[in-house]
Amino acid sequence: MTVYGIIGVGAISAAIVRGLCRAGQPGSAPTVLLSPRNARLAAELAGQFPTVQVALSNQQVVNGASVLLLCLRPQDAQDALGALTFRPDLEVISVMAGITVHRLTQIIGPVTDLVRSIPLPDVEFGKGVTPLFPPSPAASTLFSRLGTVIEVQDEQTFEALSASTATVAALLNYLATVAAWLAGAGVPAPLASRYVAAVFSGVLAPLQTAAEVDFGELARNHQTPGGLNEQFLGVLEQAGTFGAVESGLDQVLERLDPQRSQRSATLPGS
Repeated sequence: MTVYGIIGVGAISAAIVRGLCRAGQPGSAPTVLLSPRNARLAAELAGQFPTVQVALSNQQVVNGASVLLLCLRPQDAQDALGALTFRPDLEVISVMAGITVHRLTQIIGPVTDLVRSIPLPDVEFGKGVTPLFPPSPAASTLFSRLGTVIEVQDEQTFEALSASTATVAALLNYLATVAAWLAGAGVPAPLASRYVAAVFSGVLAPLQTAAEVDFGELARNHQTPGGLNEQFLGVLEQAGTFGAVESGLDQVLERLDPQRSQRSATLPGS
């Protein structure tokens, strides 16, 4: 029987736990062992799901797990994991951005079965789309229960996908701005937020099952010459909004993968 151990109990790990314990048939929830830090949230999850337990220490989580999830903040990884003892046969899934497989192997050796992942909050509802590098049966089994798995073959692609997720808060703030503008124009605030959510979810929902999505074509289809969408898009283009998006993504990727620019500089023709 698989026992999932989780070191680092926060929003993402809580979403994973809730998704695992709600997925499948009644009585099929796996055993989950949580680290004791963030005691309030850990206790809340243990009280909600009978197969979830809170360990006395991080080492107890490592000892009791057959599959270990590392959900720490990247800056806490060395201090939290460096003093622990790991079994060679332990399967480890990292949810920590910016820590390469090579670097993590240095911290948690002698573990060799190590995979990186990018789960997002919608794994709680079985609708996650989770990239994995390198491909791993244990990680695929876990995240297939929580949605769709994307097996990535190289770490540079994985880092680029990770960087793209940094745009989520900006998107939500964009929607909040539209909803606030509606409220300022006299639309009741609850109606404004519901309407904005419905408009954008209506645009995006059909794309979730598409094999390929051309966002440029969709943008063209949602505007007519001289129309309102064309006018608003033009304002954003003149303000340099999309250039700023690209620049922001470049900066995030540089933070995640500082060696990328050096590798690019050594390529032929660069």
